[in-house]
Amino acid sequence: MAGLELLSDQGYRVDGRRAAELRKIQARMGVFAQADGSAYIEQGNTKALAVVYGPHEIRGSRARALPDRALVNCQYSSATFSTGERKRRPHGDRKSCEMGLQLRQTFEAAILTQLHPRSQIDIYVQVLQADGGTYAACVNAATLAVLDAGIPMKDFVCACSAGFVDGTALADLSHVEEAAGGPQLALALLPAAGQIALLEMDARLHEDHLERVLEAAAQAARDVHTLLDHVVRQHVREASILLGD
Repeated sequence: MAGLELLSDQGYRVDGRRAAELRKIQARMGVFAQADGSAYIEQGNTKALAVVYGPHEIRGSRARALPDRALVNCQYSSATFSTGERKRRPHGDRKSCEMGLQLRQTFEAAILTQLHPRSQIDIYVQVLQADGGTYAACVNAATLAVLDAGIPMKDFVCACSAGFVDGTALADLSHVEEAAGGPQLALALLPAAGQIALLEMDARLHEDHLERVLEAAAQAARDVHTLLDHVVRQHVREASILLGD
């Protein structure tokens, strides 16, 4: 990526956005009738689909059942055509396992699992197109799918990435910005309480800059919450009309 200017002198990024500006987000709930909950989201050119089943009885060994809460099972996959690599990833490869673990940790912090002891909640997320901010898109799609399933949560879980370029914190990184290297972080936030569900950094960042980058990601996550809240309210209105309420 040598020679590519990620931030112009006028403060514009490669795709024309300002530093704190999100990519366009579009989302739909209830895209699969067979699942208990489902959602599809586009964040820029990153596209993700999430389906939720449960709460239901534990599948497999009953020894896995937790006496005081539900077991949250998250599985991540990416379509073969999701990136320019056209690389077939075997089911259960390291990246998929790591992403599944991150999603599980995120939603264990948000779902009121104590309301469904000795049961299981399955969250399946697939990335159909990857163009930066994959984890964030997965979290945001899964949040809508969990809500669509009617599973109680403490709050929305809203996620966004952020990076640091030329002394400026950038929110919602595209693939070009991620590929250029530099400090990056991914944040999942419960916006009402300001509680962090998950925070991951993949490069060193001086503590003098950390607060700025973290706040850029947090503000972007709050902006995502505003958009997702609108999607949920619109979905409820449409469902009410169909039911004749």
